Formats: sequence, C-alpha cells, structure tokens
Amino acid sequence: MVLPTRSALRSLLGASALALALAAGPAAADTIFTSTSDGFAGSVRAGAAEQGAAVVAGSKVAITGERLVPGQEITLMRGNTVLNEGGPITVDAEGKFRFDLTLDAGAMSGLQPILVIAEKPAAATVVDLKISPDVPVSGAENFEITSAPVTRGLYQVAWSPSQKALFVTAAVGRPPVKDSSLNKVDAETLELLASVVPGEAPPPPSRAGGEGAPAAGGAAPEDDGRPPLYAVYGVAVDEANGNIWVSNTRQNTVAVYRLDDLSLVKQFEPGDVTHSFSIEIDETNNRAYVSEARQSQIAVFDTKTLEQLDPIELSSDRRGESFAAQGIHVDETTGQLFTVSLETSEVAVTDLKSGETRNIALPGALGAASVAYDPVEDLIFISSQQTDNLLIVKGADGTVLHDVETGAGALYTTFEPKSRLVFVGNRGAGTITVVNTSGEIVANLESGSYPNQLIADGEGNVWAVNKSRGEDDESGDRIWKITPKAQ
Repeated sequence: MVLPTRSALRSLLGASALALALAAGPAAADTIFTSTSDGFAGSVRAGAAEQGAAVVAGSKVAITGERLVPGQEITLMRGNTVLNEGGPITVDAEGKFRFDLTLDAGAMSGLQPILVIAEKPAAATVVDLKISPDVPVSGAENFEITSAPVTRGLYQVAWSPSQKALFVTAAVGRPPVKDSSLNKVDAETLELLASVVPGEAPPPPSRAGGEGAPAAGGAAPEDDGRPPLYAVYGVAVDEANGNIWVSNTRQNTVAVYRLDDLSLVKQFEPGDVTHSFSIEIDETNNRAYVSEARQSQIAVFDTKTLEQLDPIELSSDRRGESFAAQGIHVDETTGQLFTVSLETSEVAVTDLKSGETRNIALPGALGAASVAYDPVEDLIFISSQQTDNLLIVKGADGTVLHDVETGAGALYTTFEPKSRLVFVGNRGAGTITVVNTSGEIVANLESGSYPNQLIADGEGNVWAVNKSRGEDDESGDRIWKITPKAQ
C-alpha cells in the first residue's frame, strides 16, 4: 500500500473534514474533537467485488474492513466526494464492514487513494484502490498458440535444449505443503513425460506467524497425516552440468535434480536461502544465483561443486529504505546480473566480473516483480504488479524510454530475441501482452486464469504457465507455447 506523505495526508484530511462539515451543517455536538483511538485499529482493503477479478473502469469494487471497533462509524471519501452518501457505515459486532461501489466508465487507471474516516472512536487512514488498464484482446492471428494441462499448482517453467523438453514446478496449498512435483513436458506434444515428488521436509515451526501459520484471514491447513514436502517453486536448467535447480521457498532453501532422470542430486539445508524465489544460471562461470525475496541480497552457488558462496549484497539508493530483491536476470554475453526491488522502485545492475553494483531508479514502477534484458540495444524491461505496466529503460544511463500499461497485475516478463518482442504476463487480467522495443503493443493474448511465469527459449518460442482458480478451472494449470508467425 502506498501512503501519501504526512503533509499531503494532513491536507487531504483537512479538505475532507471541511467537506464533511459543509455537508453536515451546524455541529450537533459541543465539539468536533471527540474521543480518539491510538492509531487506526484493524485494516481496510479496497479491491474487486468478485474474488480474482481485475478492477477496471465500470467494474464493481468492495471496500472492506476487519478487526475494527464494533459500532464504529465509517465514512469513505475520494478527494472531497463522500462515497457512502447514505450516511456513515456502522461496523458490525464482529468488527467488520463492507461497502460496494460501481466505478464510473471514466475512472482513470492507477492507485486511487480512498480516505477512511472513523468516529466513535475517531481515527483515519488512507487505502489504495488500484484501477487497472482495460487492454483489449488483439493480435492472436499473428501467433501460433498451443496449450495443454500439466498438473495442479503450476508455478514456473524452464527450457532444456538438450532434452527438447520443459521442466515445470508445481505446489498446491498453504504450508505445510503436501502436494508438489517437478515435471518434464515434451516440447513438441506438450505431453507429460515424467514427474517426481520432492522429499519429505522437516515439520514447519509452530510459532505464531511462522512457516506453518496460515496467512491473515486464512484457515490452517488440514492435517491429513501426510508429511510436508520440500515443495518446488522456482526452477532453472543448468545444461553445462546436467542439472535442474529448484527453490524450496517454504523451507528457505534450494535443491538440485538431475536433468536426465529427475533424481535428487543435493538437497540444501533449510534456512540456506531466505524465501528463495527466482533462480538464474550462469553456465559460462558455473554459478547459480537465487533471489532472496524481500531481502537485500542474492544467494550464490558454485554449480560444479554445489557449494554455497558469499552472497551479492544489495542496497537501496533511497534514504532509509532497503532493497527488496525479487525477479532476477543474468545476461551471459555482457556478464551482468539484473535485480528488481519489490519495495523501492529500483533495478540493480551487477557486473559479475568486478562485483560492482549500480542502481537505476524506476519512476512509475511500483511492486516491480520481473526483469529481462536485450544486450543488442542495451534495453532493460521491468514489469510491475502495482502499476500494471512495463518500463523499457536504457541500461547505460537509466533513461525510461517507454512506460506501457499492459494489464492488471503485470507479473513476469521475458524478451524473445528473434522476433525482438517483449512478453508480459498479466496475472490479474489473464492476458499476455506483447510489446515491441519501441513501446508499442502489438498483441494482447488470452492466456487462461492467472498467468504466472513465462520464458523465451532462444529458438523463437515463448513458454508460459498459469495457475487455476480451483480444481474445476479448465483454463488453469496449463503450459502455453507462443510463437510469432513470420511476417
């Protein structure tokens, strides 16, 4: 959630209070300075009225609160306009409220601040309602597109030229995760060739908020007697050493499997890599790089000896803030590692030979999740979930050349060098947007529910996997092959 500065919030509160006073007329109480709470208790969210839907102009949204004071009165405002015109919303006996609203057709995309004013006791906060661009589907006739189901809980995909196959990770459920697999898929037929279940993991900590604790508002996983697994999420292929690297995010570690038969080579200890996320292989220098999500470092491994080395330390150029490593990309031709920060709107560029890192600011990118690179034109591509966009940045000087709205929840991006096109998976919109290096959208392709990750194989194809909305969702948990047609 992006909050305004203290001075901006004061101005907003002042304007809103004035509007309320004018609307209400003479004060009924002896003072407007009634009893207050110590901060804003509980939480308020603003999002789609239908779970999983994207919020676009004209759609229905819901503003909900929980863990509030029963009987508290809530007023919602956008600028000087009161949204709940019928009077204050009363928090129910469970400390909750809900207000439904239909956006007008002219609602602008972006993070729209909603002022939440409470009375009895008094408090105030600001929440963001993210309105996403509604990019129409187009251009499918210029691509060969095929897809097939694999298994439940698809997460990431990696390409093996030697095997002519894709390796796909899958994990289902909240921790402790008991359903997970590493899968091999034929690149021609998209048939499942082989699958292996990860080994049994140690029980998760039971402390509050620990690995085994459910997320806020979520139910604890059902204990069915099965052991937790070293569930696999991130994946990368090391052709030089015949291995597959996977991230065991729930156990904060990684594992290595054989490329040919999916046998386990090495399971690293829990805690070796904090919230292991994306993995990139540098075959030239026998290195594996693993982003430690929301941490200020990249874990490093020797892919020949399978030993963990000193990490790459990252820092933010923004005063008082920490770099939160998320998506990473290695370019072996230039010897550079690119890392986007989820929290600080920056991309770090590390020279892998010298070890020196420089940061590039990313104005207009919030929640940066993924990064790709074109060494021919020295272009960096960054997709961001909160701002629903793709930035095209000049690597040499950090100039933002293009800012392209692609769709709700722009998550993963990849660059396909033969067609020289950028592909962005929009998880919330259920689309993959195709953009040229001039920042023009050339296609926006339907890709089923929740596209989760995509890669280019270097042979002219882009591969993607998507997640499902549930067991009966036929458009989810599929692998997709997208190939631009010759023009």
